Amino acid sequence: MSGPSLKKQDAHSSIHEAALNEAMELRELYSRCLKEGDKQKALHVAEITIEHWESRTLAHAESEENGLYQEMANENPQLQELVLQLTRDHDLMRRMVENMKEKLKKLEPDEHFIRLMDGLIIVDQIHNDDEMNKLLA
Repeated sequence: MSGPSLKKQDAHSSIHEAALNEAMELRELYSRCLKEGDKQKALHVAEITIEHWESRTLAHAESEENGLYQEMANENPQLQELVLQLTRDHDLMRRMVENMKEKLKKLEPDEHFIRLMDGLIIVDQIHNDDEMNKLLA
């Protein structure tokens, strides 16, 4: 069973917005470190970024998949396809975070990491919009 705030559009939206805003701030900080040539700080921000996506967005995604999505699909079978699409979004985000981890192992911060961040942010924005306007509407 999902927590009560997951089914409330305003509360759920607030969770998403806070995590997404933090992700965008981390993206800007990483980009600034690259421009300034501060490799060590960029690597540190990259580590924090990965931890952020795992502990905030992907942990939230797991709770949605194990509770909210199942409940919503059981209550309304017409939502089954949407639930599959939303779960696929989570899978894409997980894969991008895994790519970030692989990049981080090379200890060479670069623009590719920014593209991964941008991709995550875009997928998350679309995903959040679909949850708010289709699942919880």
